[in-house]
Amino acid sequence: MGRLPRILGAAMGTAARRPLAVGLLVTVLALAGAALALRLSPTTASKTLVGSSSASYQATEREHQLFGEDAVYVLVRGAVSKLVLTSDLERLIALEGCLGGNVPKGATPVGGWSGPCGRLGKTKPAKVVFGPGTFINESVRQIGDQYNSQLAGIKADAQKQYNAAYQLARGKHYSVARAKALAQKAADLASYQALSQSVQLALKYGLLKAPQVNDPGFVSQLVFAGGKAAGTPKARFAYLFPNADSSLIQVRLKPGLSDAARKDAITQIRAATKVKELQLLNGGRFVVTGAPVVLSDLTTKITDAIVTLLIASILVMALVLAVVFRARRRLLPLAVALAAVAITFGALSAIGASLTMASVGVVPVLIGLAVDYAIQLQARIEERAGPRATRAEVVSAVGHVARTGAPAVAVAAAATAAGFLVLGVSPVPMVRGFGLLLVAGIFIALATAITLGTAALVGTVGKPSSLRLPGAVVAAGEIVASAGRGAGELLTDNPVARGVSGRGRTLRSAALGAAVRRPERVLAIGLAIAVVGWVADTQTKVESDVTKLVPQSLPALADLQALQKSTSVGGQIDVLVRSDKLTTPATLNWMSAYQLRLLKRFGYSDKRGCGKAELCPAFSLPDLFGGDDGKGKITSQAQVNELLDVVPPYFSQSVITHDRKTATMAFGIRLMPLDRQKQVLDIMRSELHPPKGVSAQLAGLPVLAADANAAVSSPWRRLLTLVLGLLAVGAVLLVAFRSWRRALTPLVPIALATGWSALVLFATRVPLNPMSVTLGALVIAISTEFSVLLAERYRTERRGGLDPAAALERTYRSTGAAVLASGVTAIAGFAVLTLSDIRMLRDFGAVTVIDLTVSLLGVLLVLPSALVLGERWRPADVRVRRPRVRLPRPSLPRRSEKPVA
Repeated sequence: MGRLPRILGAAMGTAARRPLAVGLLVTVLALAGAALALRLSPTTASKTLVGSSSASYQATEREHQLFGEDAVYVLVRGAVSKLVLTSDLERLIALEGCLGGNVPKGATPVGGWSGPCGRLGKTKPAKVVFGPGTFINESVRQIGDQYNSQLAGIKADAQKQYNAAYQLARGKHYSVARAKALAQKAADLASYQALSQSVQLALKYGLLKAPQVNDPGFVSQLVFAGGKAAGTPKARFAYLFPNADSSLIQVRLKPGLSDAARKDAITQIRAATKVKELQLLNGGRFVVTGAPVVLSDLTTKITDAIVTLLIASILVMALVLAVVFRARRRLLPLAVALAAVAITFGALSAIGASLTMASVGVVPVLIGLAVDYAIQLQARIEERAGPRATRAEVVSAVGHVARTGAPAVAVAAAATAAGFLVLGVSPVPMVRGFGLLLVAGIFIALATAITLGTAALVGTVGKPSSLRLPGAVVAAGEIVASAGRGAGELLTDNPVARGVSGRGRTLRSAALGAAVRRPERVLAIGLAIAVVGWVADTQTKVESDVTKLVPQSLPALADLQALQKSTSVGGQIDVLVRSDKLTTPATLNWMSAYQLRLLKRFGYSDKRGCGKAELCPAFSLPDLFGGDDGKGKITSQAQVNELLDVVPPYFSQSVITHDRKTATMAFGIRLMPLDRQKQVLDIMRSELHPPKGVSAQLAGLPVLAADANAAVSSPWRRLLTLVLGLLAVGAVLLVAFRSWRRALTPLVPIALATGWSALVLFATRVPLNPMSVTLGALVIAISTEFSVLLAERYRTERRGGLDPAAALERTYRSTGAAVLASGVTAIAGFAVLTLSDIRMLRDFGAVTVIDLTVSLLGVLLVLPSALVLGERWRPADVRVRRPRVRLPRPSLPRRSEKPVA
């Protein structure tokens, strides 16, 4: 370890000689970090799910730029007939205009400028608003324009025929009266012929006059299907009217909105649906939901979660330290840990990063690890200095520990960081951020323990262990300390505890004896159990249902489930189609055929509707060209160009760009587990087969979520993570120790522990989730410290001259107790996650507690066998203690005596 002892000696020596200066410096850094950390904002953006280099992410970003972000849905619950055939339609049109931020020039928005419609009118966060009200209103306007245009044309043509006939009659010298009569007959004939050509439009919509929004006959003919039960909407309008009792408004927000702007937009959308003037009068009510709404609400939960976890971590860690850490200043490691957490998250804020759902989990984990390092150093210093040491003796002990014990702690921390660094190869940015933040936090925690921990330990020699703090803090500390002392007495000072303690010592002696006598057998049994666990790990269930991973108390989640119950749709998948030949009949017919084929495959039909179908129709480019059955076939380029020229931008902007080179096909998808969602996406991709010169990619939040889940939940990827973790830890230990035996021996129980914990996890049937699939790397990272510290203490005892049995006994009696305390604090840090409202974090904490408990016990039981067997392969450098023989000092003659001749 070469220069490491000198570096640690310099750092700890400076802290010991100048405790006040070093303590104030680190405290100032911690306070500054805490102030910066308060500026951190949570994010649930899609970039936290999938890396920006993935094809699905790039397609989704491109689709968002062109057509807006994933839709916020406003579900209108109530009979469609009561909505569109009554005055409620006008209120619905007003609401959609409000959501789009449309305020006529010189007008005052509904509810005033200070209301939600006014704020939406100022900020205009929506790129596209597409709903039943505006659809019907636009249809009325377009059909009315056609109607009036044709009437004007008929009149103009009739007048032209009248003038021509009149001139012809007068040319034949007919009287004026006779000429006018003949001219009128010619005009009437022309009008009749023109009206007969327009009768199709009139019959189609029952037009005897220009259509109006408040004309029930026209609206009914437009919206409802003939030949079916009254009030049944046409199948081609399923994206507006999923069934007879629900309607949908889609609000696609502008791309690039900040998390705060998106959250404010959703807040205003919700508020707009509650404006009195916009409430429906015939029993309908509004529900605002959709994936963006759930994610926005989740950001608030993340902020609440970090506060809850921080308070819980402090209380739990204080209690654990009071019970398991037998030291005079037992709460000092907690103060060190809080300083480390403040500096870590302050640095995160300083670089402009945000909090994700995963990085929230760093708080209790980092507190546990920081407490662990502080315990290890404090225990060694107090063990060396003694219980009643003077300040000079403590400073001397610091120097000794800096040369002997601290390097092992530093190497163990570096190996732990290497284990977490493996998470940097995860395909999910949220998990990568979790791992990298922990790596940075580990080194900050170690530096804080070396500096602040040492300074506080030296600076408080001869002083009361309780510091002079504000009254509320002192009172809280007294409560925690009192509870800790009481818990400690209950746990240790009773006949049962003493019996368990005695039995524990007996079991420890038996286990150490077995390790010395039969190390091969112990390792063989451990390997056999681990192999069973590795095999079982491939069968462990991964919970991927998003609705079960977010807090169940989220109102948006209940609304999203209500959306699916009402419409059979929980989200939207878009197929982004790009080509210079986009509007050719061949491309459009391929898009239409692809839609119909997929809808049929996943259970949708015009007769059944969405029902239990996994995919439902959504508004797409082919819908502009289909007939009432949605199956119209394009036959000529002129037909395409003519229709696109007359389609109003309100309709076309949702499905095709202005340059007519990019379009979307959309499908509504049910809420389902992500593994099934991935299967649906794979089928959709396999069925694409676009024409030559056309590219098509799946896009949308459901695509990102399913692809990310598939990447992290693969058993082979978990196995690869295990192997990479072991290699990373082994490389750090090899560089530090420069010995294959010293580097590999601690890895044996760590590798086996991954199999044991997997077996226990499989037996308990606790499901993994997209975050807890990283458990293998966590077990390796944290168990490394336990194994390295015990192995290095054993090596020190052997070099001191003890035989293997005595060295193991002394190692486990001294360092083993500190390791056990460290393990309990690390486990307690993860256990705090079980208090989270976010189920993904809660389950992650539960499975990690199980895994770390098993791995800690496994390391304590199997490491002795690995150490003994390692010496058999290559004997340790043992220095045998030999008794010192004191020779008598020769007597020198006195000055007064003369030497004898």
